[in-house]
Amino acid sequence: MKKILIILLLVFASVTIQAQEELTWHTDLNKATEIARQEQKPLFLFFTGSDWCGWCIRLQNEVFKKPEFVTWAKEKVVLVELDFPRRTPQSAEIKLQNNQMQQLFAIQGYPSIRFVKPTVKADGKTNFEEIGKSSYMAGGPSVWIANADQSLANFVPDPKPVAVKKTTTKTKKVTTKKS
Repeated sequence: MKKILIILLLVFASVTIQAQEELTWHTDLNKATEIARQEQKPLFLFFTGSDWCGWCIRLQNEVFKKPEFVTWAKEKVVLVELDFPRRTPQSAEIKLQNNQMQQLFAIQGYPSIRFVKPTVKADGKTNFEEIGKSSYMAGGPSVWIANADQSLANFVPDPKPVAVKKTTTKTKKVTTKKS
């Protein structure tokens, strides 16, 4: 009986780990923005305190590590983790980026999630239009996803950006005879 219980526990643990490993959580907002624009998906901004926030850890365990969420996220959003750890070191660039986004969206508590539509203007600057928000919700992935889908119903993608190709034009010189 113990052997069966241990085997079941190991199988369950491996499925949970595998589900989490299948997701790509971006930390570079510029890269994630480009991917979101190419794939015509909104950004999923996850503001977290990964190494100290109990509700953040609970949200990850109860929702983000579940196969239903993995399937949903791959289809619907580009995931971005904006982390504010206390013990885990971060580069100065990531700290600056995360602090700027925290101020832009007036984040005051964790976990906080913003669904945003990135739009790159002609001058190269990016605007982030908030289309919804979320946080921890009891009830597991089905309840959380149903709420998130209500926010994503407001998302209207921009036309897919087209890569600009350099073209060379050949000109033909025409000479005419004067009489």
